[in-house]
Amino acid sequence: MLMKIMALSLILTACVQQEDSVSTIPAAPDSAITESNEDLIKLYTFDCGTIAVSDFDLFSSAGDYAEQAGSLASTCYLIRHPVGDLIWDLGLPLATVGEPPQVNGIFTLSLKRSLADQLAVLDMTPADIEFMAISHSHFDHTGQIALFPDAHWLVNDNEFDHMFSSDENNKQNLAFADLETVKYSGDHDVFGDGSVNILAMPGHTPGHSALQVNLTGAGTVLLTGDLYHRQESRDLQRVPRFNTDEAQTRASMTAFEAFATASDARVIIQHSQADIADLPKPPEFLH
Repeated sequence: MLMKIMALSLILTACVQQEDSVSTIPAAPDSAITESNEDLIKLYTFDCGTIAVSDFDLFSSAGDYAEQAGSLASTCYLIRHPVGDLIWDLGLPLATVGEPPQVNGIFTLSLKRSLADQLAVLDMTPADIEFMAISHSHFDHTGQIALFPDAHWLVNDNEFDHMFSSDENNKQNLAFADLETVKYSGDHDVFGDGSVNILAMPGHTPGHSALQVNLTGAGTVLLTGDLYHRQESRDLQRVPRFNTDEAQTRASMTAFEAFATASDARVIIQHSQADIADLPKPPEFLH
């Protein structure tokens, strides 16, 4: 099944033992945190795989997606800020790069290029990334963690506890265990200036989060994580069957929509092929 692919990929790329390695974000120079930072922030979108779904029934607890077929994008994002670079989400497992599509039950997975290959288009390497965060710990958002052993991992404390809550979870998340870890509760201001905020939207997993990025030209952009998987999910407020807490997810949906309206945000559903098609492709960016 899908989780086995994730586990195999992580085991092949990391032979580490879990330890609670917690640090703080390196202090930014006072001159770096200014109201003008939004003029310098750039948001890049990377193709981190495709997930063909033969039956979407799993994605709606209401039962109205049964026998529908379609495709989901898997996306990753780079936020460039004067204080440092943040990677948001890590896509499908590295083991799928360049391989024939891998069929696992209702899912068919494919990934053409790694994040390292796509960063190279920007004359960057994974070693240039100071900060890394995931919206949540499902395999299609963690698959290329082995590329970023030196990044500071920003993680909601509830998600961290969930990721290491059992022997099975420990095994699946081996590659995260030795990272420099910055835990936080609730929302988190990544750079300390209000320009990039990780927003707690629990329910899909205990520490599931969305990302707010404030840009000069594009305004406020909200990356949904897996709060929604496609536009129908948002329109109909549909919750997947594989949530940890459906009531909590619905509360997060309400909070998210209120925030999106109040901030006049552009909402990017990270798995939506249509939303991703409208975004610039590297080396272009939103700003």
